[in-house]
Amino acid sequence: MNPTPESANAPRTPRHVAIVMDGNGRWAQQRRRPRSFGHREGQKALRATVEYCLRRGIEALTLFAFSSENWKRPEDEVGALMQLFLKALDREVDELHGHGVRIEFIGDLDAFSPELRERMHKAMDKTRANRALFANVAVNYGGRWDIAQAANRAAAAMLRGELPNDGITEDSLAPFFALAGQPPVDLFIRTGGELRISNFLLWQLAYAELVFIDTLWPDVDAGVLDHAIAEFARRERRFGQTSAQVAAVSNQGSA
Repeated sequence: MNPTPESANAPRTPRHVAIVMDGNGRWAQQRRRPRSFGHREGQKALRATVEYCLRRGIEALTLFAFSSENWKRPEDEVGALMQLFLKALDREVDELHGHGVRIEFIGDLDAFSPELRERMHKAMDKTRANRALFANVAVNYGGRWDIAQAANRAAAAMLRGELPNDGITEDSLAPFFALAGQPPVDLFIRTGGELRISNFLLWQLAYAELVFIDTLWPDVDAGVLDHAIAEFARRERRFGQTSAQVAAVSNQGSA
């Protein structure tokens, strides 16, 4: 890894990037290889993406590694993915820890084997104090699940007297989501040419900029990510305001 930050970040670099890493299977099929081969090659793109975020000073990266719907895939493919998770944890955690990366697994971890859950928790515990980059790996995750579990946790807190019992609001619900305490998601990227969110971070993407690219995930490199960041930087982020209001605030900040 070469995590040395660039000397000057672009003024519109997002703080939090979320990525649906799509196209591993198609990449492998184009080469007449099994889908598991594409997943292995996709790990190289994942590593390059983490390095890129460290160089650019991006604070948080959330990767959709395994959705709650992915259990429907062929059993041999799911098994191969589980083995890849285990090997990646063994191989990558120490180096990521050395570069100050905090690893978080978000999703319903109870569905995984005890061995895999233990490795996940060890990785999270080891890197918990790191702050160079939040690296969130969404596994057995769904955006609807995240909303439902946040609502359940908020209701339980209300019953314990920790929340007012006059109703749950957006502000009171927010601390119970999987990514609570991290910067809001600014930029969503989906590789592989598909134009949908696929039940990923439904709450957190409310004001994110969405960028869809045709490149299959194993072919993603710094150039592809630069293109997505440049697209993000070109967009005017109004958050419900008019362009004139945004310009006025910007001019006040530069005065």
